[in-house]
Amino acid sequence: MSSYTSLAECYDEFTQDVKYKKWADYLTGLFKSFSDGEGMHQVLDLACGTGSLSLILAERGYEVIGTDASEDMLSVAQSKAWSGAFTPPMFLHQRMEELDLYGTVDAAVCCLDSLNYLTDIDTLKQAFLRLRYFVRPGGLFIFDINTHAKFLRLDGCAFLRENEDFFCAWSAEYDEPKRLCTFFYDIFKSAGNLWERSFEEHTERAHSHDEIEAALNAAEFDIEAIFGELSTSPPKDDEQRIFYVARRR
Repeated sequence: MSSYTSLAECYDEFTQDVKYKKWADYLTGLFKSFSDGEGMHQVLDLACGTGSLSLILAERGYEVIGTDASEDMLSVAQSKAWSGAFTPPMFLHQRMEELDLYGTVDAAVCCLDSLNYLTDIDTLKQAFLRLRYFVRPGGLFIFDINTHAKFLRLDGCAFLRENEDFFCAWSAEYDEPKRLCTFFYDIFKSAGNLWERSFEEHTERAHSHDEIEAALNAAEFDIEAIFGELSTSPPKDDEQRIFYVARRR
């Protein structure tokens, strides 16, 4: 089964520990710190998932476009957007490497290790090249990646999440030579007296800094800063998540 099909329905329930408001605070702080004077008004949330971050940014007055490769995740995002009192984001079904917007944005963000899902360097380069057309000159591209150190820590681990309606068991295996981490999800959904079972397999790649820098450079982005997780300090040697701030030339 493809990624985020069955998992979409219970994704928000099982990621309640993700502090989206804190992420939004962090991103908007970077918008201000790295502004080129023209301001950040139009924001692209690349690989937006169920739209939780997109909605917070929209509530704060940004014009938001959210794109994602999963129709199921976008369906959840759209259902949440209808309940807001603010101008909702525009949600588009697009893969990162096939991005095609109607105009340019002031900033693009790609959060929660979504770029790790691009599991070969050519696809990563293509995604950055597409952004070149839709982030205005001087605009920002802010993203995070899971690190090699994090995947090493996850290798062989297993986790459980459950509530009255869902039960999810997942595990991780990291192929260090290939820098690929595969996640296996068993998802059980309550259906009366029975449980419906589905399975999903996700794979992420640990991109190196040199690969990231080369792909950004080819797409006419310059790295402005590199930070540790939700921090404005340089990443530690064993940092689990790294943030990049890049600027379109």
